[in-house]
Amino acid sequence: MRNNIGLITAFVVGARASAGMSRMIGIALCLALLSPLAARADDSITFGIDWRAEAEYGGYYQAVAKGIYAKHGLAVTIREGGPQVNQMQLLMAGRLDFNLGGGRAIEFAQNHLPYVAIAAIFQKDPAVLIAHPGQGNDSFPALKGKPIEIAPDARQSWWRFLAAKYGYSESQVRLYTFNMAPFLTDKSLTQQGYLGSEPFVIKQMGGFDPVVLLVADGGYRGYSNIITASRKIVTERPELVRRFVDASIEGWYSFLYEDPAPANQLIKAANPEMTEALLAYGRKMMNEHGIVDSGDALTSGIGAMTPERWNAFYRSMVAVGVYPDGIDVTQAYVGDFVNHRAGIEIKK
Repeated sequence: MRNNIGLITAFVVGARASAGMSRMIGIALCLALLSPLAARADDSITFGIDWRAEAEYGGYYQAVAKGIYAKHGLAVTIREGGPQVNQMQLLMAGRLDFNLGGGRAIEFAQNHLPYVAIAAIFQKDPAVLIAHPGQGNDSFPALKGKPIEIAPDARQSWWRFLAAKYGYSESQVRLYTFNMAPFLTDKSLTQQGYLGSEPFVIKQMGGFDPVVLLVADGGYRGYSNIITASRKIVTERPELVRRFVDASIEGWYSFLYEDPAPANQLIKAANPEMTEALLAYGRKMMNEHGIVDSGDALTSGIGAMTPERWNAFYRSMVAVGVYPDGIDVTQAYVGDFVNHRAGIEIKK
């Protein structure tokens, strides 16, 4: 999530540009307070998320708060990310056991790095384009030739796919600096955002509901919120990996379909700028748009990955020049730990 109106706008909209170094969260302390199972957990795990605590990581915090990780024999510490934190380097240095770095999985295969995706928690990427209502910018085709604010990282991923599909050009691109002011003052402007954050802030600041176009609905097939690990831990400790993945998935079912209050309590403790309203909005958007529980996840369970989906995504990105042809995409992921409906009974 991603800057603040008063406190909210500065975090939700601009946090990606201005947040300081992430800090280690005392999850073990929280477990001691919230769950008597903590003392019995026998395997310590450090898990890196790619931003500060928010609803989009709710399932992991729920697994901590409700003792789900502890039930699986795990003591999990969640390490927040941020713009000045390179979690991938920490994973490579052995300071993280698991990391939300799966968006780079094909790059792992391309560069023969010993890391793989092991679960895709988001079946849809929650990135969005946001436009003003009543300006005729209410569809992806309608944005051709219109000014759009895009951040550099997005220009190397889903933007290139959308540009190729809908005929966008580089001359349309304006730099997105995570500042809401240009968008709010210029009705012709479209900006990127995150489904569970910027639309909420725009409503609070501008008093209107913006047009929100989910890039996944525009045809972008990339997974998101992907858990990655080293091949070493996958090969040498597969039972530990399975316990972590299963517990994380159970946490997501609980967060989405049961009371999210335990996770929200930990999220607000880790990130005091989170509010109940914003957390509720983020969770609602994930459920309404099937960010987590849609597609293959409906039958195979949250976290589902398939070779067909990975290959289709890879081919679509080769077509727009993001990746070269010839990468063995099967080396980007290991599907042994998903697709067995772990935790799906919680949904029922």
